[in-house]
Amino acid sequence: MAFQSKKAKQLATTVDREKLHGVDEAIAIVRANATAKFDETIEVALNLGVDPRHADQMVRGVVTLPKGTGKTVRVGVFARGAKAEEATAAGADIVGAEDLLEIVQGGKIDFDRCIATPDMMGLVGRLGKVLGPKGLMPNPKLGTVTMNVGEAVKAAKGGQVEYRVEKAGIIHSGIGKASFAAEDLRANFDALVDAVIKAKPAGAKGKYLRKIALSSSMGPGVKVDTAEVAAV
Repeated sequence: MAFQSKKAKQLATTVDREKLHGVDEAIAIVRANATAKFDETIEVALNLGVDPRHADQMVRGVVTLPKGTGKTVRVGVFARGAKAEEATAAGADIVGAEDLLEIVQGGKIDFDRCIATPDMMGLVGRLGKVLGPKGLMPNPKLGTVTMNVGEAVKAAKGGQVEYRVEKAGIIHSGIGKASFAAEDLRANFDALVDAVIKAKPAGAKGKYLRKIALSSSMGPGVKVDTAEVAAV
């Protein structure tokens, strides 16, 4: 731990915590500081001018990162018959109905995204206390309650990420890996920020996109100049 602490302190000295950087410059700094022995995730934090305790200020949605996430996403699907076969053919990792319900109720959740056909929601609703806190409950607004299970599975596997504002008004999301090319990280960054800006709720007052920071899994945060982004 002492070594990590020393390394963290050393990395922190390479970044001016107060300086605002252009997006490309911030990405370059973050990639340069991603020196761990594993391929670090590049993360963005968006501080929004909303209070998510109010329903009309909730910011939530999905966006497809054009260059993918760099992560292997495990997808679970609640479906029967032909729709179950469609999900399996599209690459779902686990597909089922009552059998999958029992597995999840037993505490085993072997998936990162959960999709269900509408007719399965009566069954899936029983798992609200298990899936809800983990952000895995299927939701028609997010495209995870759908008859087009094949498309939904492919989207989840192909770079689609869900974003949701936290209590403090901040959205955290990964936009790729340190091994990604800088231009690919920029493309993913732009896609995420654009989606969040378009999702501005009617109840938001004042400046919407207040602060942006980029970091890697183990590296220090780098502040981004919001003026460079098409902020609202």
